[in-house]
Parts: sequence; C-alpha cells; structure tokens
Amino acid sequence: MTTIIDLSVTLDDTIIADPPGLGPQITYKAHDEGAVEFEKIFGMPVDKQVDGKGAAAERVSMTTHNGTHMDAPWHYHPTMNGGERSLTIDEIPLDWCMGPGVKLDFRALPDGHVVTAGEMQDELTRIGHTLSAGDIVVVNTRAGSRYGKDDYVSAGCGMGRDATLWMTAQGVRVCGTDAWSWDPPLASQMERIAETGDYSLFWEGHKAGADCVYCHMEKLSNLDSLPDTGFTVMAFPVKVARASAGWCRPVAVIQ
Repeated sequence: MTTIIDLSVTLDDTIIADPPGLGPQITYKAHDEGAVEFEKIFGMPVDKQVDGKGAAAERVSMTTHNGTHMDAPWHYHPTMNGGERSLTIDEIPLDWCMGPGVKLDFRALPDGHVVTAGEMQDELTRIGHTLSAGDIVVVNTRAGSRYGKDDYVSAGCGMGRDATLWMTAQGVRVCGTDAWSWDPPLASQMERIAETGDYSLFWEGHKAGADCVYCHMEKLSNLDSLPDTGFTVMAFPVKVARASAGWCRPVAVIQ
C-alpha cells in the first residue's frame, strides 16, 4: 500500500503565517460575477449560461515566499558556491526535487535556538542514518505545531551556518523546515546581535548559500506524521521566471 502525506500548508489570507505586511491577499470572485464577466468579454449573455452562473475565480496578491515554497540560491545571495551566479527557481534541476527523505526531529529545542552541525550529526546518529547525495532533509521544529497561531513566526529553532554547510557538503541539495524560516526567528537573531555585536549572525543559515549550493523549503506541515527515514519526498517548485522562490506542494510517499 502507498501512503501519500501532504507536506504543504493551505494558502489562506486569514491565517497569520508571515510578519505584518508580508501576508497574501485573496479576492474571491463568485459564479454570478463570472457570468457577468463572460458576457462582457465574450458576449455570452448571462441568461444563456447554465443557471446564469459563470466561472468562479480568485485573484491573489502575494510574494513567492507566501505559503509553502522553495527558496532558490538567488534568494540568499547573488552568487553561490564561492562566486558562481546563483540559480533562480526556474533553473533548479528537477532531479534535485525528488529523493529519499530524512526527518530530523528538533521539536524539543527551544525557540530561537541555532542548530549546529554537531547537533545535526547527533540527530542522524540517533536515527541511524548517514546522509547521501540526493537525500532531502526535512526539519521538524516546534513551529509546526504553532501554524495558524499568533506566535508561529516567532516559534521554532533554526539552522545555523555550519549546519547548513555541513549538510550540503554531504551532497544534500534540497531541504526544508516547518518553520517560517530556515534560520531561527528574526527577532531572536536580532537579540543575539544586540548581545554580541556580531552582525554576521543575521540570516546566517540563508547566507551560507553564498558558499554552497542548495534550496530549502519553508512552511512545511505534517512532519510529525513522518518516520525518520523510509519515505520519498517529491517537491517540484512552480517555475517563476528569474525568481528567488517558487510555490510548491511537497508530498512524502511511503510504500
């Protein structure tokens, strides 16, 4: 038997899933409006349409980073891998986007914690897995349980620079998190900068992409339903021309 687990969230402008001012806006057009539009555009009289009803449709105003999406290297920095031009989302090889899934469970770590390479290695030891090229790593944080709640954006741990660089050095090209960001929440980053005066701590997981090559997904869901290994992830992004990200509906397939 094959089980398919949806790893995406529903795009909904009534849910707080982004910082203020960055959320999507959805305008719904009902069938009556669609009938009038068909008459205006195509000359099809409303009373000649079935039950006087036309097409329902929605107009969406959003960024490529709303909802479940995949960030391309272009999002992190204009160059990647130490100087190459960064790939945009429409340039991502499709074979990166399907592969053996590996779940790392960091739900017990506190909000704002920066995951290190050592902690990532310890978790892989716990689940008895050695990363291989083509693995797709998904990170289960506390944020997954807070989606739709007011504290979602500030919840969960995040991946640090050394963890990201170590992971990509094993050949991982696609990974993801159920949190708002691959990095820890932005407020916690600014708190560490205020304490240390070290501005390199800002967005360090993302900025690791200047020195490696990888894509990460954000706002995943249902990661707590996954086993540690033994599933396949399929996550194909929408091809937005020259863009820093593309929406996707990733799934986990368990045989």
